[in-house]
Amino acid sequence: MAAKGISVVLKSVRSINVRLCPFQHNAGATREFLDVINTKKIRTTNTNCKIDVDVRHDNSEPLVDILFGDGERLVFKSENVTSKEMLAKLSAVCSTKDQQVKDSSKK
Repeated sequence: MAAKGISVVLKSVRSINVRLCPFQHNAGATREFLDVINTKKIRTTNTNCKIDVDVRHDNSEPLVDILFGDGERLVFKSENVTSKEMLAKLSAVCSTKDQQVKDSSKK
């Protein structure tokens, strides 16, 4: 798999919306991202995280829209991005948000 070694904890994620046209050649990374996010190991890090998949046949650009618990959004226009890059960025943002929650609870 393209994203071995990247651990993602979805504790701070409220929802993930994935939009893709499966017949487009550039949707491969988005499908790989979805496969990794749907693994049991990652899904169990936040069972309340809602994952929606919008499959279209309109030649639209693949898109991953992530909504965090604090209302912030992270959007990947994933046409020219690898699944590993998307997962690494998501992991980094989730780690930062988890650390911010820990720091604010210590005060």
